[in-house]
Parts: sequence; C-alpha cells; structure tokens
Amino acid sequence: MMRIAIGGIATESCTFSPLPTRLDDFTLHRGEAFLNRYPFLDELDAEFVPLLWARALPGGSVEASAYQQIKDEFLALLQENAPFDGVYLDMHGAMNVQGMDDAEGDWMASIRAVVGNDCLISASFDLHGNISPREMENLDMLSAFRTAPHVDVIETRRKALSLLIDCLKRGVRPMRAWVRIPLVLPGEKTSTEWEPGMSAYATLAESDPVSGVLDASLLVGYVWADEPRASATAIVTGTDREAITREATRIAQRYWDVRTEFDFGVRTGSIDECIEWALAAPESCAFISDSGDNPTAGGAGDTPVFLERLIAHHVESAVVASIADLEGVAICEAAGVGAEVELTLGGKLDPRTSQPLPVRGRVLNIVPSANTEVVLQVDGVKVIVTQRRRPYHFIADMQRLGVEPLEHKIVVVKIGYLEPDLKRAAPLALLALSPGAVDQAIERLPFQRIQRPIYPLDKEMIWQPQPIVFPSA
Repeated sequence: MMRIAIGGIATESCTFSPLPTRLDDFTLHRGEAFLNRYPFLDELDAEFVPLLWARALPGGSVEASAYQQIKDEFLALLQENAPFDGVYLDMHGAMNVQGMDDAEGDWMASIRAVVGNDCLISASFDLHGNISPREMENLDMLSAFRTAPHVDVIETRRKALSLLIDCLKRGVRPMRAWVRIPLVLPGEKTSTEWEPGMSAYATLAESDPVSGVLDASLLVGYVWADEPRASATAIVTGTDREAITREATRIAQRYWDVRTEFDFGVRTGSIDECIEWALAAPESCAFISDSGDNPTAGGAGDTPVFLERLIAHHVESAVVASIADLEGVAICEAAGVGAEVELTLGGKLDPRTSQPLPVRGRVLNIVPSANTEVVLQVDGVKVIVTQRRRPYHFIADMQRLGVEPLEHKIVVVKIGYLEPDLKRAAPLALLALSPGAVDQAIERLPFQRIQRPIYPLDKEMIWQPQPIVFPSA
C-alpha cells in the first residue's frame, strides 16, 4: 500500500502589521492529533502518516527563528518516517517570513530536497494564497478553495489527496499551467457570494470535464502582503499541455476582464457614516464590520476607534466584539464582576493606526480561559475585551458571554465580510472602511515591494495572459 505523508503550515502574514507572528502564536498539531481535519481518509486507498501541521491566526510577518524551528521539525519527521510515495501539504499560501520572500516556496523546495524527485507532492490552498513559480517548480499538483467565505474546505483537501493517490496509481506526473494575473483585491470585494466573483468561480467548473485537465484553480491572492509574488493566479493541473495552457489562459483573461466590476457586497462608508446609517435604519439591529482591524486578515485586533465613535454618537445600545487588551483584562479581573473600573482600552499593539482610549465602565462578566474574555459596559456599549486578539464569527461566541447581540441596535465585529452565521442573523449588514493594518482602501497602504504595474494601484495598465507550463519536478 502506498504511503502518504501529511502536514503543512498555514497562516496569512500582513506585512503592514507591526506585530510579528512568534512561535507561541502557532498551534503545533503532531501525529494523529490533526487527522480529524480529513474525515474522508478511510475512503482512500493508502497508508497516511500524519507528521506536523502548524497554524497561526493571521498576523504580522513570522519571525525567522519560529519558521525555521517549525520547518526543521517537519523535515526531521519526514526523514525519520521515510520512505514515502507521496506528500500532501495542507497550506494557506500567504505566509511571509521576516527576511524572506516566498516562504511557501522555501517550504516546498526544502521538502523536495528531502523526498527527491520520485515522490509526488500535492497541496491544497486557500484562494487568498499568493502562489509563486518556485512553488510550481516543486509541487506536482494542487487544488484551491472555490468559495469565499470558505465552505468547500473539506472538499478541497479531499480533492488534493485524491488527485495525489490517483496519479500514483496510474503512474502519472502532471504538469501545471500557471498565469500570474497582475491584480490584487481584498477578499471583501472578491467574495463568491455576489458578482462578479460568483460567476468567476462558478465557471471554473467548465474546465473540470476537459480531457487532460485534473484541476482548475483561481486564487485571488492576499493583498496585504507587500512582496513581489502578491497577485492573483490561475493554475490548471493536468496531463495535456495544450489543454491546461488553454484553460489557464481562459480563466485568467476572464478574471482580468471583470476587474473593474469587483465591489463590496454591502453598503460601505466611514465609521461615522455607518453608525449614522445604522441608527436611522428601520431594522432592529445592524452588524457593522470593523474591516481595517480584522484579526482573521492580520489586523492587530485592538483599535478602539469604533468604540470612541459609538460613545461620541451617544449610541445607547451597542456591542463591540472585540478589543484585545491584556492589561485591560487584568484590571477587570482584579476588580471583579460588578466593579467600576477606569482604564485605557486598545491602541497599544498598532500605534500607527490608533491610540489608547481612556474609558470608565462596569464589569459585567469575566470568562476565564487560555484567552480570558471580559464584558465591560461603557456608557451604552458592551465591549468584549480579550487577552489576545480573536475573531467572533458566531452568534454563540457572544451569547456564551451573556451578550445577546440581536437585542442591540448596533453590533460591531472586527471582520471583513460577515461569516455565514453572522450573515444569516444580521437584519442589516454594513462595512466600515476603518483604519488598521488590513485597510480595505488598499490605495492608502504604503506599498513599496509589490511587483508593478498591478491593478488597482496602476489602473491604466494593459495586460495579456502569459502562461508558464511547469513539467513534473
């Protein structure tokens, strides 16, 4: 029976964030501890050897020593458990390491150096990955998500592994047709839940039945990485050079042709505009995305600007989820539930975009954990304060703290587009172009190293697809 190694490393790295991603920001899953990510393994005819899978919440660039330590452990496990017929890598695709461009390219090349050219390597990616030629040189095949928000995660992992096993059984070494599309947009504009992203991804299915095509993927890229490889890419894997080149060219051209049509899926404005719209709306509750400080895109998660504006507007019923403030949580814990406290909230992690906000409030609840959460009532606003930044993607995340979000006129969530559970619940959704490391108004960001020209930074540029075909490693 063929032996398949499983592992990988996954994070998004915002190079505009001053917060480095350190080793203790990663959760390291070893051996069978992460096999629950692949509930379909019993259906596949192979022996799977789980090695190491590392994941960190999106943040700033990964410290070089942290990356090196994780990579060294993975490579050591790969050598100790050899030989393998194939390797499956469970990736994200937008990691940046301090002092290194194209971290995933380095990861793939290092693995190829250990397993040699006879071993097939397959990978799955988030559609927000930035895929480089070096990755293409060292992979044999790949598959990427086709939905954003991501609802096809399991299916994509299954496809990448199934492709690997099928190619091993048939003795096939696929080729990859890769097209760099000089276009990079925030995910909040390229969601597959509205046009033109919906059609751009739906039509990928047209390539699936084409003879000689094994996979067709379109990656919109990760815009908050100021490095040369940041861009969208069309990648088609297969056995027929002409077919994969044709399909990759068609996918890339179609995406490029609709570049000016991408827009946010909900009404968008400044923080003050969104607050005013929400207060005037007939809906009982409005969810507003604090998009510039979204921790799941790499934001610091501690800008208190929204809270300050809610107080200035004298909003009587609101929730802010959340503000990361280790010192603030400690003050509230020392005071206890029911106590009145004075403290400064947020503005400590990314001083370039905000300053600490002095507040006076009452502690409503404390939920101890590895990331203790506090509910603090400041005027008419319930503020969730956490030791470390974290996302609130589910209504239940707030309910378990004693906060019923739909009972409030405004619910501010540090997020971009609303995740499915929040979207279903929200009577009204708005997106604020708020300040932060992951500013949605990307023209305001200080790009220096991204490969130019690129749309929308260079709106008048002219481009035609130039596919590159990579043979087997």
